[in-house]
Amino acid sequence: MARRSGTILKQLLSSRCSNLTPSRSVTYMPRPGDGAPRGVTLIPGDGIGPLVTGAVEQVMEAMHAPVYFERYDVHGDMNRVPQEVIDSIKKNKVCLKGGLATPMGGGVSSLNVQLRRELDLYASLVNCFNLPGLPTRHENVDIVVIRENTEGEYSGLEHEVVPGVVESLKVITKFCSERIAKYAFEYAYLNNRKKVTAVHKANIMKLADGLFLESCREVATKYPGIKYNEIIVDNCCMQLVSKPEQFDVMVTPNLYGNLVANTAAGIAGGTGVMPGGNVGADHAVFEQGASAGNVGNEKLVEQKKANPVALLLSSAMMLRHLQFPSFADRLETAVKRVISEGKHRTKDLGGTSTSQEVVDAVIDALD
Repeated sequence: MARRSGTILKQLLSSRCSNLTPSRSVTYMPRPGDGAPRGVTLIPGDGIGPLVTGAVEQVMEAMHAPVYFERYDVHGDMNRVPQEVIDSIKKNKVCLKGGLATPMGGGVSSLNVQLRRELDLYASLVNCFNLPGLPTRHENVDIVVIRENTEGEYSGLEHEVVPGVVESLKVITKFCSERIAKYAFEYAYLNNRKKVTAVHKANIMKLADGLFLESCREVATKYPGIKYNEIIVDNCCMQLVSKPEQFDVMVTPNLYGNLVANTAAGIAGGTGVMPGGNVGADHAVFEQGASAGNVGNEKLVEQKKANPVALLLSSAMMLRHLQFPSFADRLETAVKRVISEGKHRTKDLGGTSTSQEVVDAVIDALD
């Protein structure tokens, strides 16, 4: 009898406790004025850029998100990013952009690189992860690639020594190496990540990549709770395609990061679904995480079948950056629901949907 009474009492207490549990947990207490709409500089860009940035505008409007866009037409064949665009980003602190085509060869420099230098966007972050319902060769992939964004092979210091001989300088500095390492470990610490892997080629570039490794090792000593290891870039690529689940946070110099991020994106589901952004001390620019395919091709533009998922998830990152976490959660949940259901997918994900059909499905899935 006593045992039976005890069981009944436990059930009553359990029921009472469950009724007291709030249906929505308090995760964010805003400061007064935090709900004021924030200005965001919008650069639709080239190719599929206007399609995918237009998708973000529609979803933001449907969510009544507290942001408004200042739109500027910038194209990759321009000599420079217009000063009014730079001024807008400096004022708003945040930018959302589509892909900007970079001409091959010739004298036109990359506007993407110009933006990073002008705004000192020293950290590029790409999150490559499995989306529920999207079949891939590997499971349990959740990699964050953090790439130094302002120096290395992208320094742009090239010249012709004599006819037929071109010299290109790779610049690595202690200052830039330390701050990207600090950012990677800080990201891992704040996001409950367990491991940071430094990617390098110090066996060949002993001074340049050696300095990068030295900086990473010094910073690692300040985070004893986070495991630190190193991997040569060629072995890294092989390990990525054979056992990607072993990686957590990866910190890299400039060129390696571009290669590693695009490889990881392809493994986890494709460049059309991987979010990313570039951040500095004062400004942030959010865009499709992996650069491969961010401009697309004429056929995609004509058929209006570009995948908007990557930029939608990047805009969710932007909303968190702006301290609108509930809007970010709603958007991310809706996108993942659409992918999981599998009814509305673009060609790169094995479907036949147009960009607009995916956008409509995301809007319908919003809570």
